[in-house]
Amino acid sequence: MLDLAALVGTVLGVAAVLGGQVLEGGSIAQISQGTAALIVLGGTLGAMFLSFPGSDIRRALKRIPTIYFEPELKQEALIDEIVRVATIARKEGVLALESQKDKLSDPLLRRGLQFVVDGFEPATVREIIEAEIDMMRQEDEAAAKVFEAAGGYAPTVGILGAVLGLIHVMSMLNDPSKIGEGIAVAFVATVYGVALANLLLLPWGSKLKRRAAIQAEARELVMVGILGIQEGLNPTFLREKMKVFQR
Repeated sequence: MLDLAALVGTVLGVAAVLGGQVLEGGSIAQISQGTAALIVLGGTLGAMFLSFPGSDIRRALKRIPTIYFEPELKQEALIDEIVRVATIARKEGVLALESQKDKLSDPLLRRGLQFVVDGFEPATVREIIEAEIDMMRQEDEAAAKVFEAAGGYAPTVGILGAVLGLIHVMSMLNDPSKIGEGIAVAFVATVYGVALANLLLLPWGSKLKRRAAIQAEARELVMVGILGIQEGLNPTFLREKMKVFQR
């Protein structure tokens, strides 16, 4: 499902910056500098690869589509599925779930019900599932941390690009007619670094963190359902408990 807010935010941010440049009497060509882009993008990527393992960077890159295409939350269907299983367990006992668990759509629900069928203590089931939820949330947030860190590196690398540009300008002091243009070009790297950080990287990190929190809530819903089935709760009461986590 397309996340319209994310798409509008990205387009609006970029359009506002470019539009402001044009309204000020400038042109897009003035801020189109391949060398500045190379410095900022290359430097930021280099810092990212130095700071994070390759697995985290791959995970972050794979998460980019989810920023603009929001995963559909089928919590109502998941609650219905858990209630159906709870009804079977209440009527026939938890051992009857052995034939049901492989038909379930959620991997965490299948795994948790296997613990119930195997006779694990409720405290043990809770401990294992909470640990899995925490681990999965850390993996989800790792992608956000990559973009947040990159958002910190990009402006600094942009300043580095500006300094390099100014060094080049200093070599042209014998030709004053080129100094103004050279300084303008030098500061394009700073524009790239600040824009990349604040229009893309940092917002991407914030969005992925929010996605991770929503996924964690969905998994907590599953945990409540598993523990409720193990306790033999009334399916109607269990449904009301799980609705607390529904979005």
